[in-house]
Amino acid sequence: MVDVDFSGLKALYFNGTLKKSPGISNTEGLLEASREIMIKHGVQTEVIRTIDHDIATGVYPDMREQGWATDEWPEIYKKVQAADILVVCGPIWLGDNSSQTKKLIERLYGNSAELNENGQYAYYGKVGGAIITGNEDGLKHCSMNILYSLQHIGCVIPPQADAGWIGEVGPGPSYLDKGSGGPENDFTNRNVTFMTYNLMHMAKMIKAAGGVPAYGNQLGQWKKGEHFGFENPEYR
Repeated sequence: MVDVDFSGLKALYFNGTLKKSPGISNTEGLLEASREIMIKHGVQTEVIRTIDHDIATGVYPDMREQGWATDEWPEIYKKVQAADILVVCGPIWLGDNSSQTKKLIERLYGNSAELNENGQYAYYGKVGGAIITGNEDGLKHCSMNILYSLQHIGCVIPPQADAGWIGEVGPGPSYLDKGSGGPENDFTNRNVTFMTYNLMHMAKMIKAAGGVPAYGNQLGQWKKGEHFGFENPEYR
């Protein structure tokens, strides 16, 4: 019997919609399907609609130190630090991720050089996923960009870690529009369910193991001359 009690885990969903609250976000409609599964299994969840926040543009941890008058990111990043699961969600525009999604990834990247308590990069031990909505092509392209970015900064990407919905190519109904077929789409519903459980399973496994093993991936040790068995071929 598989243990599906995931209490103790924290999941943070970022919604890269271009619509301020309380505007209806189709992306939020789909991410809520994932979030509801997590809540049923005891995961503490939160959704942050980035456009509702004063997040400065840039790739530094606090853009106020780079001349910006205001920047909410340092406070939001505290929630990122506390999360076990990060799900980056957003719409497709011109076949690509939205400007809000791209800004989020840039700000996550800005903290990626920081180290955790084991001397590893900051996102080691966190699990990442992606949710995309739209009514044009680009679902896989957007997911690839997000998942590559998350793993590059240190997140673990489990099997089948993305889900999405697109309607007809070109002008047409969005996910939450009446008659769109989005909420009833079996392929989307299957993928969002599998993705959600894979995120929870992987996060629980990593947490139970005490994180990603801290050997061969510690910046401080490398700088001290410990190269974990690496040999430069030029000097063999």
